[in-house]
Amino acid sequence: MSAATVPAGTPVAPPAAAGKPGRDRYLDLLRTIALVRVVIYHIFGWAWLTILFPSMGVMFALAGSLMARSLSRPALGVVRGRIRRLLPPMWVFSLVVVPMMFALSWQPVKQDGLWWFVKLAWYVFPVGAPPFPWSSGDQAGLLEDTWAVQAAGPLWYIRAYLWFVIASPLLLRAFRRLPWATLLAPLGLTAVIGTGLVTIPGETGNALSDFAVFGSCWVLGFAHHDGLFKDVPRYLTISLASIVMGFGLWWASGHLTADGWDLNDIPLAQATWSLGFCVILLQYAPSWQELPGRLARFDRLVTLANNRAVTIYLWHNLLILATIPLIDLLWKIPYVDAHLGSTVEAGYTLLMTLVIWPLLALMIVAVGWVEDVAAKRRPRLWPDGRR
Repeated sequence: MSAATVPAGTPVAPPAAAGKPGRDRYLDLLRTIALVRVVIYHIFGWAWLTILFPSMGVMFALAGSLMARSLSRPALGVVRGRIRRLLPPMWVFSLVVVPMMFALSWQPVKQDGLWWFVKLAWYVFPVGAPPFPWSSGDQAGLLEDTWAVQAAGPLWYIRAYLWFVIASPLLLRAFRRLPWATLLAPLGLTAVIGTGLVTIPGETGNALSDFAVFGSCWVLGFAHHDGLFKDVPRYLTISLASIVMGFGLWWASGHLTADGWDLNDIPLAQATWSLGFCVILLQYAPSWQELPGRLARFDRLVTLANNRAVTIYLWHNLLILATIPLIDLLWKIPYVDAHLGSTVEAGYTLLMTLVIWPLLALMIVAVGWVEDVAAKRRPRLWPDGRR
């Protein structure tokens, strides 16, 4: 964004650190909203939520800003530290989910041969897509037969995040030399591989598409950290962001899928809408050391969500599935079965929404402390900031 004031090709130096040290509570609030929106979306499946608040783009933009902040230190140590903090929570998830797949009659060697053992390594270091069965168990069992697909659904984000972390030292250097080109290049790549103009088959194509779709959001985080929004008049930033978002909606209108306006299925629309949305969020970003006014009542919730973001994201889909057999127990209560059965059935998704939060709380207590161990902190069961 500094290209408006700096000649093309001129290196852009990172600004001196300003303000008080510590976490930016505005960014923490955005991450909390993004996590809650992801959970609600996976329960109700409302396509319009991807437009109301593009959570994944926001999460990548916030991560990019924090990554740029960390890269004021030697890059190798920063990358190694980020990977170390990411992988142990995934290993715990894998130690639970993979044995469940085998217990429910998964026989991958018969399907993929010895190549499967190579792909299994992606549960350890997910630069590729970890394998899973498309059908597992009994459709009439406790978990529906597509449970493994849904449980493994969040792993694409872990893969993309890992790619961005590894690429960040080079991306940040490129951004500070050619800001506009680095910011917009992922959109160009999305226009090529995300629209069918060029097709890259298999998981390689999916990984490149994810990297391209959210690459501009990640680089936008660099711009936020470097304070480059201050170099561009606000009216110009908002106008350009609105044009980009308008293009995203226009493109989506001509490429609707079976899920309608779900931007997750329309890569170019997702990329442009998310970028414009994040520009507006970060252009108006205050720097809060504490949540102001009425938002202060959510301080502990925001602190907990940010301290356990990886745990919440990894486990929420599997726990959503777990709400179904729990709610079905209501029909074993004679009064409910006789008088409230239709009411329970009509409000099933609402009940899922109510049940998922206690299950997430239990999972945070059970395995969330792994995030502390990965970050070389003292393990905590409920890190909501209370002393």
